Amino acid sequence: MSQTPTPTVYVRMRSRIRIQRGRAVKLRDIAHVLASSEEQEHKLLELELLRPGPEDGNLILIDILQIIPRFRQLLPDVNVELMGSGHTLVEVMAGSGKASKSLFILVWLLLFFGSALTIMNFHADVNMQEVQIRIVEMLTGKRDEHPYLFQLAYSLGIGFGMAVFFNHLFKKKWNEEPTPLEVEMFLYQQNVDQFVVIEETERMHEQHCRELNNDERA
Repeated sequence: MSQTPTPTVYVRMRSRIRIQRGRAVKLRDIAHVLASSEEQEHKLLELELLRPGPEDGNLILIDILQIIPRFRQLLPDVNVELMGSGHTLVEVMAGSGKASKSLFILVWLLLFFGSALTIMNFHADVNMQEVQIRIVEMLTGKRDEHPYLFQLAYSLGIGFGMAVFFNHLFKKKWNEEPTPLEVEMFLYQQNVDQFVVIEETERMHEQHCRELNNDERA
């Protein structure tokens, strides 16, 4: 007699998601699933994993080892094949997740005036005005204490150079390459996520050890 093949479920978990507090986190939110049939796949995707409450923090780690027992409740003897990383970070948001316009304007003003002061202080340190006067004198043969046209062109050149360097002008990008700022933010977020995963893994391991010790004493 031929044995019935063990059903295999392929799982690829997402690295990070955002949800509203109180909303149920289902498997479809954190992972891509491929099962042997659409019915099995639908059951697994609708599997509710947790529902963050007020007592939970703003970052929750979901590990594949927490999900496999839930799989086997629905599909006994299922074989789980993990593709890629085995955990997902769930960022719990209390509000709507949309930035307020007043906060956006405040941050924009701080960045604008902060950048302007930084550029002006740099120009004052290197005596940029005298340099510009000397450049205009070399080009025209006359000394102009207020080379406004040259300073205007120089200012526009700084803005254009920044736009080209950051590959971004408002919502328009010059090409599909990520901007230097996007790359730095990605690396920063990746390091933060890795740190949180390590911390949460250690905490879950310690909690599991305490539960085992309590069971042995009981």
